[in-house]
This record gives sequence, C-alpha cells and structure tokens, in this order.
Amino acid sequence: MDVSGWSILADVLVLLAVAAAAGALCERLRQSALVGYLAAGMLLGPHALDWIGGRAEVRLLAELGVALLLFSIGLEFSWRRLRTMGRKILFAGLLQIAVTLLIGTGAAMLLAIPIKAAVSIGAIIALSSTAVVLRVLASRAELDSVHGRSVLGILLIQDASVVPLVLLAELLAGGGSAREVLVQGAETVGGAILLVGVFYVAFYVIVPRLLGARAVSRNRELPILIATVTALGSTWAAHEVGVSPALGAFVAGMLLGGSTFAAQVRADSASLRTIMMTLFFSAVGMYAAPRWILEHWVAVLTLAAAIMSGKALIVWLILRRLRTTNHAALAAGLCLAQIGEFSFVLATTARRGSLIGEDVFLLVVSATLVTLVCSPYLVAIAPRVGAAVERFMRRGRRPADVGQDDQRERRDGALTRLLIVGFGPAGRAVAAAMRRRGLAVHVIDLNPAVVHAASEFGCVAHVGDAALPEVLDHAGLAHARAVVVALPDPRLAVRIIRLVRAAAPDTAVVVRARHSMSTAALRQAGADAVVNEEDQVGRRLAAALLALLKRDAAADAPGDDGRESA
Repeated sequence: MDVSGWSILADVLVLLAVAAAAGALCERLRQSALVGYLAAGMLLGPHALDWIGGRAEVRLLAELGVALLLFSIGLEFSWRRLRTMGRKILFAGLLQIAVTLLIGTGAAMLLAIPIKAAVSIGAIIALSSTAVVLRVLASRAELDSVHGRSVLGILLIQDASVVPLVLLAELLAGGGSAREVLVQGAETVGGAILLVGVFYVAFYVIVPRLLGARAVSRNRELPILIATVTALGSTWAAHEVGVSPALGAFVAGMLLGGSTFAAQVRADSASLRTIMMTLFFSAVGMYAAPRWILEHWVAVLTLAAAIMSGKALIVWLILRRLRTTNHAALAAGLCLAQIGEFSFVLATTARRGSLIGEDVFLLVVSATLVTLVCSPYLVAIAPRVGAAVERFMRRGRRPADVGQDDQRERRDGALTRLLIVGFGPAGRAVAAAMRRRGLAVHVIDLNPAVVHAASEFGCVAHVGDAALPEVLDHAGLAHARAVVVALPDPRLAVRIIRLVRAAAPDTAVVVRARHSMSTAALRQAGADAVVNEEDQVGRRLAAALLALLKRDAAADAPGDDGRESA
C-alpha cells in the first residue's frame, strides 16, 4: 500500500475523525473519552476494518504525543520543585519496578513459561501508563496532591527505566552479547548526560531570552513557533541520543518550567499536544484483536484483574513502608495499577525476538488494553477509596477525617493564595494590599517586563495569556481563594471570568470595569464584584469638590471676634 505523505495524512485524518466521534459518544454516555479513542483504533486497526495503512508512521506520531504530554507536565515541575519530592519517591519508583518485575516473572514461570520469556513479561507488567494517569490527574487538579506527587515520581522513574528494559529485552531475545548491551547502555548514559547539559543552556539561557525579546513579545505568532520548536526539538534530540523521547521531553519542560514563560509555552503547545495524544490512544487501540478478545475473554479479564490488583497492592505496601499515609498510598496504587504505553514496545520486541508467541502477545496486549480502559475510572475514585480505607483502619482509634490529606492541602492553599490578572497600576495596588495581609500573590501578564517587575515586587509571576485555560491552570487557579481581573479590556475580562467560573465555580472573582456600560456584561459572566472606574472617579470628584466648597465656606465665614457681623 502506498504510504506517501498524502496517504499518511489520510490515515491521520480518518483516525482523528473516528476518534472524535467515538470520544463524543463516550462522553454522552458519561464514559471517558479515552475509551472512545481506544475503540476507534481497535475498529480501524489491522484486526478489524484495516483502514490504516501507515501504522508505523501513526505509531511514531503517537509516541510523539506521549513526549508532548511529558513536556507539558515538566513545565509544571521546575528542578527545585522536583527535588522537594525527595529520595523517598526515587527509592519507591526503583523498588516498584524491581518487585513487580520479580513477581511478574515468578508468576509467569509458574504457568510453565520459559525464564527468558517470563522475565520479558515481568518487565512489560512493571510499567504503568504515564499518558493516561497524568492526563486524568491534571484534569482533576490532583498532580500536586499527596498521592499525585508520589504517582508522578514513580512514573518518572518508570520512564527513565524504559531504555534499560528495552536493552534487557533485546539481550534476552539474542539481539547482541552482554558486552554489546553494556557498551550500548554506556553510550546511552553518556548521550543523556550530554543532552541534559545542552538542555540546561538552551532552556535556562537561550529560550527565555528569545521569549523575552521585545520583537518576539510584540508578535503573538513568534512565541507559538518557539514553543513548538522547543517541545518537538527536545523530543527529537532525546531520540537521537538513544534516550526515551518522553523522558527527554520531560527534562526539557522541567528546565524551562523554572522560567516565567512556562505557562504560555504550555498553552501555546496545547493544541498540538491534544492532537498527538488522541493519535496515541487510537494507535494503542490498533494493537487489539477484537475477535481474539471475544474468544478468550475469560483469560483476558482474569489476567487484567490479577495485574491491577497486584500492582496496586505492591505500590501500596511500598509507600506504606516509606511512611506514606494509608489513603495516599492506596490512592497511588490504584493510579498505577494499569500496564503502560511503553509496554507495547517491550511486547513487540519480545515477539520479534521469538521470546513470546502470538497467543501470549495477544493475551498481554489485550489485558493491557483492559487495564487502560479501567484506568480513568480507577484514578478518579482513588482518593475516595483511599479515604474509605483510612476511615476503616482508624475505626475505634479516633474519628475519621473525611477530607483526605491532599484535599486538606489544597483547601489550606486556597486560603492563602490570590491570583491577579494584569499587573498595571491597579493590579500592583491590589498586590501591595494583599501582601501586607500575608497572602501569596500570583500574577499573570503578557508583558515580560511587567512580569519581571511583579517578581521583584515579591509576587509569583507568569508570562501568559489568561484567556487560555492552560495558563490559568499553570498559575494555580485550582488553589486560588480569589481572582482579581485588573485588565482594561472588558471583552477579554469576560472571557477570563467565564474560564474561571467553569474551572473554579467557588472562587471569588473581582473585576475592574473602565466604563459603566460594561458592568452588566461582567456581572453576567460571573463576577462577584465589579469595581466601576467611572463610579469611583465620580465619587472622588464629588469628594474633592465638597472638600473645596467646605474650605471656601470656612474662609468666607465671619471671624470669631464678630467684627464682620458688626
């Protein structure tokens, strides 16, 4: 079949169109849109309608989608913030991979599978889905929760282990001697160290200066192009040195996340990321063989249930041993219970090297798809299940705290944070007053020079367009007690108010209105309080006039000695 550029474009269009329709149908049925994307790939894949000819090219784009997701997540986690996770999470990630691999290998050997194939199956099971879990956690504003931080740390360790696990699978498959694998591993590590050095210079020095340049800030298109080149370039560079593209993209995003431009870069790359992520889930669905799954559904569901319960239990026990609370440990375990997208790479490598047969490959792939379908629901209920277990285990000792630690953390943060959109004279005055009251003030403004001034003023400042939901999310809208919109443009203010109301309906919104005619529209959009400049100016003018009249009246009044009246 012709796989020219136009043919690949047709494949992508068909896949996106069917995925959009299936995702919309699932949302209408109150299911996750991810299920629809997987179903679209299953329907169009080689085991069903077989309408996608350039499957290899589509899967390459899908891998790029995962990398872009990790890039956007990295923007949320500067290096300083990542270090606060501590060694405990690093140890938990390494321990989770090792324990899951060993238990998976042992279970496979009990089923009379040869040891090399068993080890490859254990490696496949050890990984979880970065794409699914982080996407759901981010949409629920739980990335910064207690269990969210644990999940992120473990997922990053898993992503870092992808390259060694692939090398292990190739060694088991006879793809090279142990010496060749060690040499290849050393080259990969050396390339990774060099890549981090290049990224450090690029994203700490070059890119911030480019984005801060006056010529770039005046042209709205140039920051978008720089953001796209940054995201795609870091992914390509990681691939070229033999590092996981997703991990390379995360490191790039994390280094850039320490700058004030992180919010806008994340927003500018959002559309491309959404398209690539949809392709990713659809491409994963193409691995499935619907007829084979129906014929072996008992084995598929049994294996999927065993994997999800086993992985959740392993993560729970590891985090509990590391003194994580019961509910946070169990919530993290449920979030990481699935098999990940990079496991398809390991499974394909094992099949190509004749480590596993076609039936075993289809069984593992089918069980993986089942766990991915269940994942959005498990991530969503994880905090509630963790809280319920915590209440049960505390029964008889002390009253259960209905709110979990991570919810309480978010609530406490909401009591001390203010978000100001626009840092002109009005925004600066609000920030000064609120800082005197001890509130943490976060500022969003499109002008890099203004953002720099806000940082020097003592605020946490972000360069970005607050009319984009990604910018508001990045600036901490989910944690804000109140939002002040101090922009002079009423149409822009209305858009921002609506976004705030949709994402944080309980957050107080105070907005500036330059003219009386825009007051009604701002209130209708959802503002709790509108400060009308014309009214304020009118009151100040009246007060100034009254002060002058009183002064003149006092000057014209008769003296105390009564000479004028005489």
